[in-house]
Amino acid sequence: MPKDFLKHAKDEYDVIVIGSGLAGLTAANMLGRGGLSVLLLEQHYKLGGMATWFRRSGGHIFDVSLHGFPVGMIKSCRRYWNSEIADSIVQLKGIRFDNPMFSLTTTFNREDFTRLLTGQFNVPAENIAAFFDAARAMNFYDDQRTTTGELFEKHFPGREDVIRLLMEPITYANGSTLEDPAVSYGIVFSNFMSKGVYTFVGGTDRLIGLMTGELERSGVDVCIRSDVEKIIVQRGRVRGVQVGSRTIKARAVVSNSNLVTTIFQLVGEEHFDRDFIDEARAVRLNNSSCQVYMAFKPGVMIDESQGDLLFSSTAPLFRTEALLSRDITSRTFSFYYPRTRPGTDRCMVVSSTNARHEDWADLPEEEYEASKRDLVKTTLDALEKYIPNAREIIVHAEASTPRTFQHYTRHAQGASFGTKFEGLAVSRALPQQITGLLHAGSVGIIMSGWLGAINYGVIVANDVESLLMKDELCPAKKS
Repeated sequence: MPKDFLKHAKDEYDVIVIGSGLAGLTAANMLGRGGLSVLLLEQHYKLGGMATWFRRSGGHIFDVSLHGFPVGMIKSCRRYWNSEIADSIVQLKGIRFDNPMFSLTTTFNREDFTRLLTGQFNVPAENIAAFFDAARAMNFYDDQRTTTGELFEKHFPGREDVIRLLMEPITYANGSTLEDPAVSYGIVFSNFMSKGVYTFVGGTDRLIGLMTGELERSGVDVCIRSDVEKIIVQRGRVRGVQVGSRTIKARAVVSNSNLVTTIFQLVGEEHFDRDFIDEARAVRLNNSSCQVYMAFKPGVMIDESQGDLLFSSTAPLFRTEALLSRDITSRTFSFYYPRTRPGTDRCMVVSSTNARHEDWADLPEEEYEASKRDLVKTTLDALEKYIPNAREIIVHAEASTPRTFQHYTRHAQGASFGTKFEGLAVSRALPQQITGLLHAGSVGIIMSGWLGAINYGVIVANDVESLLMKDELCPAKKS
């Protein structure tokens, strides 16, 4: 008889959270900590969404999305999770760039970028200060007509090299392009510029383990392998969810599923106003990515002068089309040393490239597998520029594609970064369409990435509490 993963779930909750990405996890933890009865439902067998990991024989553990995030993660994790998580966040100081235009290493903060731009790039100090101040002053509700490309042209006219230095890391972090609104770039960039890039010591498996323990202490019921088929709506209000053969009631539902999936599959457009549906149809999905995971022989140490993050490219200029092309010219290498995963005696390297789902979606199986093998081969070729004997000391290498991400996360088109910026307004407007329905996740570039996801989960948790209190739907706090 199949295992009943909903065996311990009650028939009714104050709140049901669909999906366990960092936004869903944080919303569930906040609401449970606040005394509400909360059920977290995850279709996969592990929590974490894109913040996840996998194991391979030989003791290899690969993080899918660990490097890196702004210093604000420390404060958010301490406040909304616990001190043990916050105290495990450390700075990555070796951020490298290597491309036909320049080669350099930086600590990736405003002070060091100013030093590089004035010294190596000969940019006037007043231009640099004006750019940083403009980015820091941006808010998500600002005018969206100015593009990121136009922002650069205003402060650094004709400087393709400066654009590359300032743009490539943000594109890697959340899919941002020169054609996107400048506000979506500026907010993320200024967050990183405060104190640099940080990561979590111990890997994603440790992080999600600590978060799972905190959820238990907060009283949240967690069910894995529980795929929600429908969000139940009656007379303009959420009533619960349908998952398998169970109907579970709730006063509010927070969807951490993809925004498009939430509206058109889990709810159904018949429950929304026509103007809202037209706006939702216009929301563009962000791009996906390919990754190659490489493990070195136990005991073989990589020289840490390789850095922590390496933005490597053979393309003559920074161009969105080149970054998304299957003819890969730009790769971001994440280096994992034993200090990043204490207790291990091995090093890992993960190569990440931005990618389009449509370039991979319809390949026949034989061609698809051949393309993955070629992706591994060309990535090893690129890595051997930096580690000449890489093939001799790597004992495991495999690739993932947009199809991989779609399969495991159920993200529409395998989107690694949710939707484009216009998705934020649609996400925020859901409760005005259906009372008790909220969405948390990667919507708009400013809300993607680990820090954005956690903070959006907090925002939505506060919205849920306000809604239930205002509607006088919140019963006495649970004991």
